[in-house]
Amino acid sequence: MRYWLMKSEPNEVSIDDALAQKVIAWEGVRNYQARNFMRDLMRVGDGVLFYHSSCKEPGIVGVAEVVSNSYPDPTQFDATSHYFDPKATLEQPRWMLVDIGALRKTRLISLTELRNEPELEEMQVLKRGNRLSITPVNAAEWRTIIRMVELPTKVCRL
Repeated sequence: MRYWLMKSEPNEVSIDDALAQKVIAWEGVRNYQARNFMRDLMRVGDGVLFYHSSCKEPGIVGVAEVVSNSYPDPTQFDATSHYFDPKATLEQPRWMLVDIGALRKTRLISLTELRNEPELEEMQVLKRGNRLSITPVNAAEWRTIIRMVELPTKVCRL
């Protein structure tokens, strides 16, 4: 099992939206490294830290899990979509996605709080210049964050 931090702008898909829909397609990723994480490494059951970005108070706001294997992102084929890619074809899609199942909303764990936790000092999202929308989280970081949000570990499948 792996763990991930996945960023979403709350005006596009918030943790509340994800909980209401139960399962959401993580569409619109247009970075090759993030795509490769979804395509090559993510598996059903992996843990996800749901992170709100590009907002007044960015930070971790929920816990989710990967609920599908990767498959082609349909927005790449839709000429009316902001995520349309004219180079993508049905035979050779360029962009992949996974479905995420929201498990629960947590209290906000802000960037400041993350930075102030010594056990998280190496966390990818805190590295200078990191702008990836999907980053790996190691097991120790996952356990620290689960402890910070005071969730029982059995809920978060450690």
